[in-house]
Amino acid sequence: MEHLVEHMRLSHHSAHEPRCGVCGKHCRSLDALRDHLGFGSVLPKAGCASVFAARGCQLCLAVFPASGALRAHRAACQLSSAPTQSQLTRSMSRMGIQGGGHGGAVALGCKMVGGGSDGTLDVCARVCLVDEHENILYESFVKPLIPVTHYRYEMTGIRPEHLRDSMAATVKQARKRVEDILLNGEDPWKIRTARGNARILVGHGLDHDLDGLGMDYPAYLKRDTATYPPLMKTSSRLMSNSLKFLTKSCLGYEIQNGGHQHPYDDCVAAMRLYKRMRALRHGLKGEVKGCAGPPPASVAEAFPAWRQRELERMSPEELLRMSKPDYRCWCLDDV
Repeated sequence: MEHLVEHMRLSHHSAHEPRCGVCGKHCRSLDALRDHLGFGSVLPKAGCASVFAARGCQLCLAVFPASGALRAHRAACQLSSAPTQSQLTRSMSRMGIQGGGHGGAVALGCKMVGGGSDGTLDVCARVCLVDEHENILYESFVKPLIPVTHYRYEMTGIRPEHLRDSMAATVKQARKRVEDILLNGEDPWKIRTARGNARILVGHGLDHDLDGLGMDYPAYLKRDTATYPPLMKTSSRLMSNSLKFLTKSCLGYEIQNGGHQHPYDDCVAAMRLYKRMRALRHGLKGEVKGCAGPPPASVAEAFPAWRQRELERMSPEELLRMSKPDYRCWCLDDV
């Protein structure tokens, strides 16, 4: 039992982690669970892989009691792609690209063009914000502060005429509009310690997009699919998965598969990933809901050395109930 207690100290296993629906094994990420179930890059556990192949959903990784239940589940689990750009333009025209709502979450996406002498410096040239219902709250071209040396047209679809004064907002104007939507009527200084009506910000590589707009946002209100531990690569959690991979593997459709990319597609994909992770119910009682709950427990707090003998007499289930993850699970968000 001494080895088990030490393992629990190091692993931070908890009910919030991805878990095999066959054997109950805890995995540090969805990638690690895919490996365990037989469609990753390493050898699977044979018994779990065979059961999962017959009754498992390859998107959410749940295992069902019968194939009929699996078929019924797939209809809701596999999503279709976001509207095309022509449909999107009509939707924006009807809505007037106006914000609204109270609280909740919004997703941010930016497209970058190239600056600097060799065109490798990322410069924000287009921004989009959507709400939880995938409605556009704000969308605009952005006129960069420095000269553009590479428009990356094949990917962005952005031309010089898109960034002229008549079509593009300045960085300051775009930043102000994004901040107004995020703050939702709250004073900027207040959200450093209390959320109030401010919105949760969702995205993929949020710090990169926020840097492009020259703005910041409190870490406790950011939900980044690039750095959320269950969505990262394998068990090490040192590398991010691309939004393209996460959309295909978790939502069941493709984005960024050639041609011009609209930031709306990235916003919708990130929002859908966030909502899917937030909707998970881990069956725990007594945990604090809300965006600014207590920080993850340290090893010393969860398994103090002075309780070593008591801990060694506990069952694995009791140790698991005591253990806390080293990240804040999105299922605890209260929106």
